[in-house]
Amino acid sequence: MADNKFFCRMYENEFPKVDDVVMVNVRQIADMGAYVKLLEYGDREGMILLSELSRRRIRSVQKLIRVGRDEVVVVLRVDEEKGYIDLSKRRVTPEDIIKCEEKYKKSKQVHSILRHVAEKNDIALKTLYETIGWPLYKKYGHAYDAFKMAILDTDAIFNGIDISKELLDELLSIIKRRMTPQPVKIRAQLDIRCTGIDGVNAIKNALKAGEQVGDEDVPVKITYLAAPFYVVTVDSLDKEQGFQIIEKAIEAIKTTLDQHSWTRFKVEKEAKVVSDSDDRDFAALLAQAEKENELVSGDEDEGDGVAASDDDM
Repeated sequence: MADNKFFCRMYENEFPKVDDVVMVNVRQIADMGAYVKLLEYGDREGMILLSELSRRRIRSVQKLIRVGRDEVVVVLRVDEEKGYIDLSKRRVTPEDIIKCEEKYKKSKQVHSILRHVAEKNDIALKTLYETIGWPLYKKYGHAYDAFKMAILDTDAIFNGIDISKELLDELLSIIKRRMTPQPVKIRAQLDIRCTGIDGVNAIKNALKAGEQVGDEDVPVKITYLAAPFYVVTVDSLDKEQGFQIIEKAIEAIKTTLDQHSWTRFKVEKEAKVVSDSDDRDFAALLAQAEKENELVSGDEDEGDGVAASDDDM
């Protein structure tokens, strides 16, 4: 596997350092502990001793660690000559886990992009790391952050990097396709009623006030679902900002509605980030509601026609 042209460790150092927190995959559980492969270091083998699995008394190793599962561990000892790497799971803090998972996620993205370029151009992956990846890690802390910045300022990031224009153009194309941020969709459902005089206009004005909270960057869209339910949707590249905007929009609707009598306002479903599955379900629900509204409208038209005939008689 090490001879594979498109196989390479993620970082310049061949071995991790003592106290480094790394991501491993469990390969085998033995009497002494668990054999693992270090995912960021070319699948080098390491071991988590049984005594380093948990702070508590171990009753069942299987409940603590399982073959095939990724684990965050800390490096205890490294013998580069013999290739031994001793690791600990019990000394890892919750903060370590969060930081390591975030770093590994970013490193995997960089690795995937460089490997794609290497395979497409028949270049050794290690060569791309030596000329592009590791220099960017050294200069920016993480090559992922450099790739993100390169979307807006290519020249500044790749200045001094030994790479042909053709290869750079292809690399940038992949970076933009995979790393350009996609907007999150946030949605809430409201129950709005107004039975007073001019109730329809009261609701229209309230919904208009809600939509006006949005702007070109973070638009607010309000969709009629079925009386008395309305759905407020916000698209935003920044999730936190998106939640702030949708809350302001909901508040604007309520405030405007409160100016009229005989109104009712209720947040039927709290604002939440919408998944692709949620979006499909909502589209199906909207289609069903439109179909039912059409049927109701058709019935009313037919009734009006009959009434007119009766009057004529």
